[in-house]
Amino acid sequence: MQIDFTVAVVGNPNCGKTTLFNALTGARQHVGNWPGVTVEKKTGDYAYQDKLVEIVDLPGTYSLEADSEISLDERIARDYVAAREADLIINILDASNIERNLYLTSQLIEMRVPMIVVLNMMDVVAQRGLEIDIEQLSQQLACPVIPVSASIRQGIKLLKNSINLAALEQPIPHLDIEYHPQIEQAISTLSKDLQAIAATHYCDTRWLSVRLLERDTLAQKIAGTDYVRHAAALEQAIEEATDDEVDILAADARYGFVNKISQSCVNKTHEVSRSMTNKIDHWVLNRYLGIPIFLLMMYLMFMITINIGSAFIDFFDQVAGAVFVDGFAVLLNAMAIPEWLVVLLADGAGGGVQVVATFIPIIGFLFLVLSLLEDSGYMARAAFVVDRFMRMVGLPGKSFVPMIVGFGCNVPAIMATRTLESQRDRILTNIMNPFMSCGARLPVYALFAAAFFPVGGQNLVFALYVFGIMVAVFTGLIMRHTLFKGESMPFIMELPNYHLPTVQSIAIRTWDRLKTFLVNAGKVIVPMVLVLNFLNSLGIDGSFGKENSQQSVLSEIGRTLVPAFQPMGIREDNWPATVGIFTGILAKEAVVGTLDALYTQLALDGVEQQETKFNLQQSLIDATLTIPVNLMAVADNLLDPLGLNIGDVSEMQSAAAEQEVSHGTFGEMHARFDGQAGAFAYLLFILLYAPCVAATAAIQRETGTKWAIFVVSWTTGIAYMTATVFYQLATYTQHWESSLLWVTSSIMMFCSVIFAFWLAGKAELRRGVA
Repeated sequence: MQIDFTVAVVGNPNCGKTTLFNALTGARQHVGNWPGVTVEKKTGDYAYQDKLVEIVDLPGTYSLEADSEISLDERIARDYVAAREADLIINILDASNIERNLYLTSQLIEMRVPMIVVLNMMDVVAQRGLEIDIEQLSQQLACPVIPVSASIRQGIKLLKNSINLAALEQPIPHLDIEYHPQIEQAISTLSKDLQAIAATHYCDTRWLSVRLLERDTLAQKIAGTDYVRHAAALEQAIEEATDDEVDILAADARYGFVNKISQSCVNKTHEVSRSMTNKIDHWVLNRYLGIPIFLLMMYLMFMITINIGSAFIDFFDQVAGAVFVDGFAVLLNAMAIPEWLVVLLADGAGGGVQVVATFIPIIGFLFLVLSLLEDSGYMARAAFVVDRFMRMVGLPGKSFVPMIVGFGCNVPAIMATRTLESQRDRILTNIMNPFMSCGARLPVYALFAAAFFPVGGQNLVFALYVFGIMVAVFTGLIMRHTLFKGESMPFIMELPNYHLPTVQSIAIRTWDRLKTFLVNAGKVIVPMVLVLNFLNSLGIDGSFGKENSQQSVLSEIGRTLVPAFQPMGIREDNWPATVGIFTGILAKEAVVGTLDALYTQLALDGVEQQETKFNLQQSLIDATLTIPVNLMAVADNLLDPLGLNIGDVSEMQSAAAEQEVSHGTFGEMHARFDGQAGAFAYLLFILLYAPCVAATAAIQRETGTKWAIFVVSWTTGIAYMTATVFYQLATYTQHWESSLLWVTSSIMMFCSVIFAFWLAGKAELRRGVA
């Protein structure tokens, strides 16, 4: 069915714009990116009275200014409205704070675009003892005004009727804001010359004249160099005559226009007691209680996201494995497909889908909780509470949430950075986030604790978590003073009223974000997993079926690259440790499976394993049964939110059973690692090196390919340097000459990189000033 007309929704942040969008479109929504940028573009549609209406949810913005300092969101909203791509503009206002919202309305009126004004939160207006004269407001704004309460779907039918009517009638407000006489004279002068240009670009002549005087970049682009110089001369004359700047005079005129309308249309019917929002904020923003309450909220978010979400990981993992890997392989074999193609499609592509599927519950629960916190109004308070601490590393308070979530899984933590407004903040947070030790690394820590540190294993795990935080903070400080140096923008955030989120709004927002991950991150994850699995299965003799064996191409690559890892304690006969590093790129928990398979094979000298017959029905039943079992363990996890309890590792046989590995694995690890020093150096590398393919794909999705490559390079470089320096210092007495050389060269290399960062940041700052 063809779209009959397109409607764009424009409004301030926290005015209920997304709630209205959801109320109009329901589940018929599409999420993408605006051309050339990573800001989300959300569209939807609905059918009403035989008309199919497309709704575009523009980024929230307080104004349509267009100088170099405005945000990307504001520029997108301004450009879209100015381009007149929509048949109708819906300007949604928070009716409980109408005077502030009307400034954006005044700018839309000047643009002469077809529009209707929607007063949202009318239920809140009544609660605050206010009364708005809708008819008077419509006359003052010279356009239709529709009252709604989007959260309870009140007035939605009336709005749809008005949209259909307005899309046909094109109600353009013909209303002029009265400026200072000097500005009015300049507008008159410019308008005479700009009529032809304005008509060519489908914009209003008066608007173009005003914006030229305010040095609007879009207006300057439309008018051309000659008129820009003419406007600059008029601007200088105005400022000399008034002793004030033109943009200040223009803003004063708009605020005067807004205040006049507000005074004539809004009446206070009665006094009300302190609002619920103020009562809650008395405790939530308290100087002493704010931080504890914030930590409690983060604990609850972490507990729900990781502990409850993790209860469903086995289900998605086993179902996806049964359907897309094992079942797909059986189907392909039944069709007499060549073995190499079976490996490529089932183990490779199917394995990639399986990796993506395992993150569905974690990401789904994360976005569920984040949506609840955002819609309720608490997220803005949380950012305010921790802002001072986060600014020590050059980040706003909002960045703290993704950092906390990173302890459970870096993928949803990276996805959570899209709530940050600044691209700089998103990039810096994503650079730091991989150092937050995710739950997938814990099985590796537990295995080595059992093998090399049987007494005090939990202290080892805790030390790794703390060290990861220290490296993240250290990274933030370095980046702040090198690549991202310069003064941070002031942190100004509106604290919206608390709201009770609606089920529909939460469900739609959660599903949109989850769907975006599955579609976009999966495009990167599946090919990378395919290549790794292919190399892991392909034998050096050209045959397939050599997974996790000494004969696979991946194992041969591991043996070839062992010399590169010798400075951090990996000896020549310990090639399985190198292979574990590479399979850890697939998923960090894969390190344990790889090491167990390879070390066990070495210990047993190639004992063959019996293959079990594939049974799809039984696989699905087994997968379903994991849910109640894992949910029963949630109560135990409440006492251990980080999952630091690694069980009994004081006795090797029971430790092997606890970590679900072969007892022979421990013997091989003892024989091939250089004692506790070599083992701990390996753990430092696992802690700090490149994030898994899922996290890398998420970083690429959020920040672009360049920064994804930078994160992989930076984390791996830090990991290699840290592991090498630790091992060389720990074994200094055995080979002091080579240790001194490696430690010195590592430090010099690190300082060189930091100096290069500093030069790059200085050059970027110079370009910005120029």
